[in-house]
Amino acid sequence: MQPDNNRNFIIFIVVTLVLVMAYEQFVIGPMDKRHQAEAAQAQAVAVSQLKQGLAPNGQPAAPKLTRAQALAAGPRVAVDTPALSGSISLAGSRLDDLFLKQYRQTTDASSPPVELLRPLGADNSYYAVAGWVGAPGAPDEQTPWTQTSQGPLTPARPLELTYASPAGLTFHREIKVDPQSLFTVTDTVENHGAASVDIAPYGAVQRRGLPPDVGKAAMEGAIGVFDKVLKEDKYPAWKKDGAKDYTSTGGWTGITDKYWMAVFAPPQTEPIKARFEVTPVNGVDDYQASYVGQPRVIQPGGQATETTHIFAGAKVVKTLQAYGTALNLPNFDKAVDWGWFEIVSRPLFLLLDFYAGYLATVGLGFGWAILALTISIRTVMFPAFNASYAMSTKMKKVQPEMKALQERFKGDAAGQQKEMMALYAREKINPVTGCIPMLLPLPVFYALSNVFSVTIEMRHASFGWVKDLSAPDPTTIWNLFGLLPWDPLHNAWILAIEGVPFVGGIFTLIFHLGAWPILYAASMWLSLLTGPTMTGIDPTQQKLMRWMPWLFMIVLAQSAVGLVIYWSFSSVFTLVQQYVLMRRFKVDNPIDQFFVRLTSPRTAVKDVKAAE
Repeated sequence: MQPDNNRNFIIFIVVTLVLVMAYEQFVIGPMDKRHQAEAAQAQAVAVSQLKQGLAPNGQPAAPKLTRAQALAAGPRVAVDTPALSGSISLAGSRLDDLFLKQYRQTTDASSPPVELLRPLGADNSYYAVAGWVGAPGAPDEQTPWTQTSQGPLTPARPLELTYASPAGLTFHREIKVDPQSLFTVTDTVENHGAASVDIAPYGAVQRRGLPPDVGKAAMEGAIGVFDKVLKEDKYPAWKKDGAKDYTSTGGWTGITDKYWMAVFAPPQTEPIKARFEVTPVNGVDDYQASYVGQPRVIQPGGQATETTHIFAGAKVVKTLQAYGTALNLPNFDKAVDWGWFEIVSRPLFLLLDFYAGYLATVGLGFGWAILALTISIRTVMFPAFNASYAMSTKMKKVQPEMKALQERFKGDAAGQQKEMMALYAREKINPVTGCIPMLLPLPVFYALSNVFSVTIEMRHASFGWVKDLSAPDPTTIWNLFGLLPWDPLHNAWILAIEGVPFVGGIFTLIFHLGAWPILYAASMWLSLLTGPTMTGIDPTQQKLMRWMPWLFMIVLAQSAVGLVIYWSFSSVFTLVQQYVLMRRFKVDNPIDQFFVRLTSPRTAVKDVKAAE
């Protein structure tokens, strides 16, 4: 690779990375904010119309209830496990009231637990219902069931329900729950009539209306695995595309948010027909992911039984893997959005999660796990980086000779190139060795960006002043990182400007400038300062390259702070590795010059020149 090509290659890589990150922050970020504002405005209009007795389509609307009113509208059985709390409605035997005890809405310890499911009748209701279809008198989501066991439903106490239809069918239901997030529903139907009946089991997860904060993440909407193939439909596409039908043997299906989901898993040997569809109900979009199992004929005096499972909880990777193995659910852990670089992001997450679990036993937090991950990655990449830095250091050592050649053959490009190649051969320099390793961090960057933003293990994980590694650094330089009694991140006029497309993105980047992005930029700047000067680049380009760390700082300020912490640690490793190599090859470096000036400011310049 020629020196000019080497230079252009490096500039291309850096500029490409900056453009990609800038596009995400300046374009995608403001778009998300605009979508959130539009959703909030739409919700405000809907509320106004409801107050006037109108649905969003202008038609008379069904009365909306508060959550408390919806819960009080009919009899219920409480649900109480170490992980879950809530209740099951006896009307329809609906699982429609569920909170996740182990997760809070914010990082405040007194914050309410996360709400997963919401009762039918309330705004943005979200529930799961199972039963039978096809036979006259089969129960629906409003059918009154009778409780025949003592409540509440706990891991040690199943819930027994029954319903007798006028058509001569008797339905028995047993609901069990484990200590985590799995409900097991066993349905038995008995035919006491005089004729046979055709009947099929079904399960459906429904969401009537969407809260403003739902539907913005990478994977939020319908999800399922059919014949071992993952299928998903994000909310906007789900509504736009209409109904989608799938056939499968076994599998699972339901609705997912960024960190939680509610899905059905029928018997894995049973043929099913699944559907994703959106239908208007009382002027509100009803998002439904459902399946119908294999039909069966029940003769008079006969019965049929179906056992299905409902997962309703947080998408903890280990939990998903355990349920996938126990229930033979294909690709159950793919409910986590691993992104395009799954082949990289999944192993990196598993290694990070392993370190976090081990270090937690000795009282160390997730930040130390990030440091351990950094050491592991840098160890794997050490040979390539070492060869790259060693080659760059050699090139810096011969820069005086290269400049002399450039002056000597100023008007003879061919002669200059020939002498350059001869110099490289004598000094055993291969510029390609210095370029290729620069590509290695790119897959790691994109993979870790996804890991820190979508895995629940990073949500509300703390490290020092950081209380949530999946969110941007909570500090800002504009109030001296909290020392001044002013919070620009929640200032009304700044928040108003942030709602303006593009301009809002710039303000977000400027005013959300936290401590970790600054530390990252400082370490990267020092690494570039210490590293070898690239040949063939004029002084203006050199200065532009020196400004790159500060541009990266601004762009990364809105990224997950866990990612910024990783890159800060990685930059320190780069700095140390470069320094050691430059000392080994006896190449002058700014760090030594700094300490020389610090210890002997008067004679420093003379000593340095003498050493040269």
